[in-house]
Amino acid sequence: MPFGSLKLHPDLLRGVKELGFVRPTPIQADAIPPAVAGRDVLACAMTGSGKTAAFLLPVLNRLLTRPRGTTRALVVTPTRELAAQVLKELEDLAVHTPITAAAVFGGVGMGPQEHAFRSGVDVLVATPGRLLDHLKRPYAKLDRIEFLVLDEADRMLDMGFLPDIRRLLRYLPRKRQTLFFSATMPDPIRILTQEMLHDPATINLDRKAAPAVGITQAVYPVPQELKSRLLLELLRRGIMREALVFTRTKHRANRLWEFLGKQGISVARIHGNRSQGQRTEALEGFKTGRYRVLVATDIAARGIDVEALGHVVNFDVPAASEDYIHRVGRTARAELTGEAFTLAAPDEASELRSIERAIGKPLLRVTLPDFDYDAKPTAKLEVPRGQRIAEIRARRNAERARSKAKAERAAVATAPAPPRRGRRRRRPR
Repeated sequence: MPFGSLKLHPDLLRGVKELGFVRPTPIQADAIPPAVAGRDVLACAMTGSGKTAAFLLPVLNRLLTRPRGTTRALVVTPTRELAAQVLKELEDLAVHTPITAAAVFGGVGMGPQEHAFRSGVDVLVATPGRLLDHLKRPYAKLDRIEFLVLDEADRMLDMGFLPDIRRLLRYLPRKRQTLFFSATMPDPIRILTQEMLHDPATINLDRKAAPAVGITQAVYPVPQELKSRLLLELLRRGIMREALVFTRTKHRANRLWEFLGKQGISVARIHGNRSQGQRTEALEGFKTGRYRVLVATDIAARGIDVEALGHVVNFDVPAASEDYIHRVGRTARAELTGEAFTLAAPDEASELRSIERAIGKPLLRVTLPDFDYDAKPTAKLEVPRGQRIAEIRARRNAERARSKAKAERAAVATAPAPPRRGRRRRRPR
């Protein structure tokens, strides 16, 4: 089925053609026709399946027949990175149309976002928290919304955003078209769809979650304390040209970033403690090849779209099979191929078995030739939590002591001098 058969506006088809898309992916072929016809859509779709175009194209197609000057479409995503990714794809698809769009998320100033509300851009792509911040202000109105898209709804559940979504719905017209996309359908998400959707076209709801078919998956069994060395060897031997590496915690991401940098690897990091500017710079540097490795926590698992990314590495085995699927889904996107390696320590065996049960097959075990699996590590990657807390408290106490001493010195320097006492005159005898 070619894109031309989907009854899309010619200006949109020009954009699709220039992006190099010849035929729709399965989710696009299933979701676009009912959405173009104006129906609500409920779809189970994995990352890398082409779902972003599956909801953007029908919304853009219908916006082209609507009056402009008022925001009529809202796309809600769980993370800043995903919002930026959706906005970029929208701009590429709509390049030959007059449609305007803006992103609304935290970590950056509210001024340009306020301007987007006041000017009435056609589409807002937003994260829930920052959007609700704007809606407290008189300039932010969503009462003319005709199209609502919820992307990665299950990730919003994981991040605790469902109460925010319900609050957000109070600001929207009840009469609207809603497109609801989620990788999985846990009970809270199913309940939310029943509240939001009217007679939706349902797509892939019974499909079992699994990585894309183009992903070659393998497990490298390795002691926990040798994971850093093994990753370094995979990079040095050219087994991986570039890699997106996922860690369990922000602390481990920082420590691995520091280790690889000291070994001469060009590396960046992205996690929740990094500012939006730092996260954007790291992601752009990785996309352009300035950084060979990007170390990330799961905050990036559903928000990074790197064209032709060859390798994803689970430095830590994810606790949930859904997280594994979304992590490895960063490669083999848009029907390309890629490799996903998981470094698994003996104490992660139960998590690995859960993943294999979820995807319905055992993962290939691989060892790296001539790698010393019995080597003694020079330093631990993971500093015990108690030790980290003690070090933080010690630094804070030292800073307080320095501040107190500085304040005392300043008080002494600025204190008025005591009055001089005059000499007593002796009485003449």
